[in-house]
Amino acid sequence: MRYTSLGSGSEGNALLIEQDRGSGRTRLMIDCGYGLREIEQRLGLRGIEPQSLSAILVTHEHADHIGGVFRLAKRYQVPVVMTRGTFDATSHKLPAGLEVRCCVSEQAFVVQDLEIFPFAVPHDAREPVQFAIDDGHARLGVVTDLGHATDLVKDVLKRCQGIVLESNHCPELLMQSAYPLSVRNRIKGLKGHLSNEQAADLLEEVGLGGINVLHAAHISQRTNLPERVVRSWSERLDLKPEDIGIACQFQGFDWAQV
Repeated sequence: MRYTSLGSGSEGNALLIEQDRGSGRTRLMIDCGYGLREIEQRLGLRGIEPQSLSAILVTHEHADHIGGVFRLAKRYQVPVVMTRGTFDATSHKLPAGLEVRCCVSEQAFVVQDLEIFPFAVPHDAREPVQFAIDDGHARLGVVTDLGHATDLVKDVLKRCQGIVLESNHCPELLMQSAYPLSVRNRIKGLKGHLSNEQAADLLEEVGLGGINVLHAAHISQRTNLPERVVRSWSERLDLKPEDIGIACQFQGFDWAQV
């Protein structure tokens, strides 16, 4: 199983996961926060045809995660999976004829050759989840919007061999930012986003003994810097800087193997 980010941050998020077996290829997209033309271009840079997607998994209804989902799914007839809460929050935007399936936290489901485990997370949305993807040999945990680490999140990540985890902000840069106080409080709140230090704390508690690949995602362009993420994680977790992958807003990151 391999995965690649098409971009990650407050301006848009999209992650691809694929499993290629002799019987066929399963290709999932987690979220799509880009317009149709933009996501088509980003897929093209990875050599991916949109109609080859097996399903689009949606974490929650915020625009940087769901903004391009419906147009992409409608044009290329791709099934969409989301929670009932996310469906209720976005049902007024659903185009006719779109195939939408609802998932439930902690109830695994299968799309072709991949098993998907949705799990609830604390974030300021209707019914947000994140996903762990299992190909029978390895598991990838994807957590891009998380106010704080719950026991469920820790338990899921402890069973993963690959992790994509948000490291959204640096507290110092957040407090110096031009964001209104209410926005700053939301970002650092229990249903907001993880700071660099909070992400490192979570990874330290999870343990990295069984982790083959690690990427930092959803890094704010206004309140963080990739080098601060790398410094925080490498110092806390005793990692080499080159062991930490970075998902940027514009290029994401190239294919990685779990």
